[in-house]
Amino acid sequence: MVRQAAQGISGSGGKARESYFDNVKYLTIVLVACGHAWEPLTYGSRAVTALYLTVYAFHMPAFALVSGYFSRSFDMAPGRLKRLVTGVVVPYVVFEVAYTLFYRWRQDDPGYPISLLDPWYLMWFLAALFVWRLSTPLWLQMRHPVAVSLALATGVSMMPDAGGDLALQRVIQFLPFFVVGLVLRPEHFSRLRTWRVRGAAAPVALAAVVAAYWVAPWFDAGWFYHRGAVQGRGVSAWAGLLATPALFVLALVLSACFLAWVPGRKLFFTALGTGTIYAYLLHGFVIKSSRFGGWYDHPWLHTPLGELAVTATAVTGITLLCTDPVRRVFRYVVEPRMDWAFRRAAPQPEPERPAEREKVTSGGG
Repeated sequence: MVRQAAQGISGSGGKARESYFDNVKYLTIVLVACGHAWEPLTYGSRAVTALYLTVYAFHMPAFALVSGYFSRSFDMAPGRLKRLVTGVVVPYVVFEVAYTLFYRWRQDDPGYPISLLDPWYLMWFLAALFVWRLSTPLWLQMRHPVAVSLALATGVSMMPDAGGDLALQRVIQFLPFFVVGLVLRPEHFSRLRTWRVRGAAAPVALAAVVAAYWVAPWFDAGWFYHRGAVQGRGVSAWAGLLATPALFVLALVLSACFLAWVPGRKLFFTALGTGTIYAYLLHGFVIKSSRFGGWYDHPWLHTPLGELAVTATAVTGITLLCTDPVRRVFRYVVEPRMDWAFRRAAPQPEPERPAEREKVTSGGG
C-alpha cells in the first residue's frame, strides 16, 4: 500500500529488492480480496472456513507490518507530512464519503450519516495508517517499542469503553504489527528468505491450515478482526491478557511463513504491487455489491467448483484494480498532487565541500 521503494533486502541489487516488496504487496492484497470473497461461503463449507481463518490470522497484520517497514523514515518533515495528507488523509475523506453515499443508494437509506470519525468497512485501515505514521517518531525513540505497543494493545483489548472514534480499538490492537515493521531491517528479510527458513515455514503453514480446519465448526473469526474488547467474544476481560499476546505471536509466525515464500525476482505481477492502494480502496464497492445484491444466493457458488470460481474471480478482479488504466482514472483522488494547497519548500543550502571548509577555517584564500 505504500509507495516508497524498498531499500535493501539482500545483496542482489536494488531492482531485486524492489521486486520482492512489490510481490509482497500484490500477494497481500490478493489475500485481502480472497478473504472478503470467501466470507459468505464460510457458513456452509468447513474447508473454506479453514482457509478463511488461516488468512485472517495474518493477512492484515502482515499488511500493517509492511506499512511500518516503509514508514521508518517518517520524521514530520514538511514533504513527508504533505505525502501523509495527500496519500492518506485525502483518500480517506473521499472514499469515506463515497462509501457512505454508495450505502445510501444500494440500501435505499438516504438518512445514513456521513461521519469521518466512524470509518466504514475497510476505511479503518487508512485511519489507522494516519495515526500510526504520526506516532512513528515516538516509537523510534523508545528502547522497547514492540513490548510497549503490545502492552498498550493488550490493555485496550480489555476496555470496552476505550472509544470508537477512528476505530480506535482496532487501530491500537493492530499497532504492534506496525511497530514490528518499524524495527525491522533489510537483513531480517534476508534471513527469512533462506531455504532453511522456507523449509521450516512450509510445515508450520500446513499445520496452521489443519488446526484451522479442526476449530472451524466452533471458532469465532471475530478474534482476528480486533474490532472491540474481548468481552464481545463472550469471555471475561482478563482473557485479553492471554489472547492478545497469543494472537500477536500467531500472526507474526504466519506472516513470517508468508514472507519467507514470497519470490524475490521480478514476475508478471510484480509491477502490480505499486497499485495495491487502488485495489484496496476500490474493491470494497464490489464486495459490498455482492452482499447487497444477493450474489451468493445461487446454490452453485456453494459447491467446490463454485468456491473455486469465487476465488478465481476475486484474484482476477483485484489484479485488474491494480493495473495502470485504473490508476490513471483514479489517481486524482487516490494520489493527488495538491501542490496548490502547500507552500513550496525553501531551498536548502548546499553542503560545504571539505576543501572550502578547510579554506575558511584556516584563513586561506
